[in-house]
Amino acid sequence: MNEQSKISQLKGVGEKTEKLFQKLNIYTVGDLIRYYPRNYEIYETAIPISEVTEGSVVTITGTIYGKVQMNNAKNLQITSIHVKDLTGVIKATWFRMPFLKNTLGRGGVITLRGRVVERRGSLCMEQPEIFFPSATYEQKVNTLQPVYPLTSGLTNNVIMKGIRQALEYLDLKKEFLPASIRLENHLAEYNYAIRQIHFPYDKESFFKARERLVFEEFLIFILALRQMKEANEIISNNFSFMNDGDVTRVIENLPYELTNAQKRVWEEIKSDMQGEQIMSRLVQGDVGSGKTIIAVLALILVGMNGYQGALMAPTEVLAKQHFTFVENLFQKNQIPLIPILLTGSMSAKEKRDAYEKIKSGEANLIIGTHALIQEKVQYKDLALVVTDEQHRFGVKQREKLADKGRMPHILVMSATPIPRTLAIILYGDLDISVIDELPSNRLPIKNCVVDTSYRQTAYAFIRKQVEEGRQCYIICPMVEESEFLEAENVLDYARTLQEKLGSQIKVGHLHGRMKQVEKDAIMEQFGNNEIQVLVSTTVIEVGINVPNATVMMVENAERFGLAQLHQLRGRVGRGEYQSYCIFMSGSKDGTTKERLSILNKSNDGFYIASEDLKLRGPGDLFGIRQSGVLDFKLADIFQDAKILQRASEAAIQLMKRDPKLQDEENQNLKAYLQHYIKEGMLETTL
Repeated sequence: MNEQSKISQLKGVGEKTEKLFQKLNIYTVGDLIRYYPRNYEIYETAIPISEVTEGSVVTITGTIYGKVQMNNAKNLQITSIHVKDLTGVIKATWFRMPFLKNTLGRGGVITLRGRVVERRGSLCMEQPEIFFPSATYEQKVNTLQPVYPLTSGLTNNVIMKGIRQALEYLDLKKEFLPASIRLENHLAEYNYAIRQIHFPYDKESFFKARERLVFEEFLIFILALRQMKEANEIISNNFSFMNDGDVTRVIENLPYELTNAQKRVWEEIKSDMQGEQIMSRLVQGDVGSGKTIIAVLALILVGMNGYQGALMAPTEVLAKQHFTFVENLFQKNQIPLIPILLTGSMSAKEKRDAYEKIKSGEANLIIGTHALIQEKVQYKDLALVVTDEQHRFGVKQREKLADKGRMPHILVMSATPIPRTLAIILYGDLDISVIDELPSNRLPIKNCVVDTSYRQTAYAFIRKQVEEGRQCYIICPMVEESEFLEAENVLDYARTLQEKLGSQIKVGHLHGRMKQVEKDAIMEQFGNNEIQVLVSTTVIEVGINVPNATVMMVENAERFGLAQLHQLRGRVGRGEYQSYCIFMSGSKDGTTKERLSILNKSNDGFYIASEDLKLRGPGDLFGIRQSGVLDFKLADIFQDAKILQRASEAAIQLMKRDPKLQDEENQNLKAYLQHYIKEGMLETTL
């Protein structure tokens, strides 16, 4: 069995299970073994009940005290018991598991492992794992059990069995990292690492395996970027942008003056576009720094010189918002250009009309989602592509557009606060501009970090803001391991909040399981103030501009990375009203408080990202990755910053010694790199 073998060759993987695996983009045995755990259950020694703290996952051993209680609440069957040891008593509850009554009713000594929460002033374990008799737990102490991202119908056990089987029968793979790089960086061998990342012997084995795979992921990524940059540097600029009078007029007519940083970045972009080579530039700027207007100026420059420009947004709602902004700007400044909207949800007739206008050149500026690069879209003369937020343009997308005409200039906009030292490595194929100044009319967001005892006070504050005409976001983390439970989490919270706030205030909800059309509809209602309070998971991170939203409250803030919390905070503070961010932490841990306090000190995303890096420790590597920046399979650019820098240094040294990777020890690496680029794996990472 090798990595190209179909997943169906594994025992127990029939047609039905194969389709479930395919939902997770797992088609081959190679896909399966590179489907890394998102978390690990770490089975540690049981602690006394008196030492249990809110927000922690712990193990306790004690005697079942009293009778098993069965209750119904909000259509939920709740089973609960009390467990007692020499130091205290704690309640444990299970939802929708009435069959536990017989097991628990026997009484005796029991071991429970689960998360501790506070309910009505008392600590309680919810949905704990049961070990009955207690001796069965001893076999698991000090082991790490993998937890995988799931899809409905596929359990963690099925994935574990498949991976165990694959690793048992898989042919050993040739090591593709050169021996010199492995030795210089003290890296584990590939076959050892791939086994230990799934089923580590202990924490030390896990760290060695993870370090090797993260380093490899960064190294291949950086080498691929270098190849892209070299290819781009030899692409000549065949466009002419001499007429920039209308852009100057738009800048002079804006109701505000551009900041010095915006002016500097605009000059850098204009210089690129009038230079000898095709532009590949990243514009980094904190939320609210004014990146969009700079991108629109570049698009006007393109249109007024007789070419077409495209602006690609991550969501339809954001695309529509950009379109409205551009339409209004053109009308106010009497710009003789025609913008057009193109999104996936448009009717067949609307799309046909749009295609015709784009092909004929009637439309100068095309704004939309990924629909902009579909085969049916034929541009007359596309000179600039601007990608907003989550999209990066890889080599394949560029080729698609080049096939439709000439190779266009590329401008990437990002509000992700990546420290410059890391950005230079990660965006190696792009020149970098930074808008490091906020407009003077922006009111700084007021922040507070509180514990759960402030929840009712926070709700009262939210009600007051809504009564004044404002709107609010509340973010719930994805705690559970299945999407279904994630959705239920948000639904339950929204229902409870609706009861507390009353019928005068409309509470809406948003989560990852909703279809894009449903998400867009909810965001549109929120944008129109038909919904006053929106309860959501982090799908809101790249949302729409709602200037009327003034409160962002994040539940269980300790479960998010600081960079992500800062991104969420960027949803408010966009209008004329004072805005607030409430970070509610369920943890009393001192380190957690120290991390969150950074958000209290500053609204500067770059400062926050840099401080976050300083506080990272090995313990952060267990659990969900802290950021979704550049979606690597395993690596996280913030918590793995030191490995990223080492991989970058290794790539530089390798390119100096053997720029064409012709040496014998680099042949396996060269083959893997070619496969990586050919299969478009760079695009899935970006």
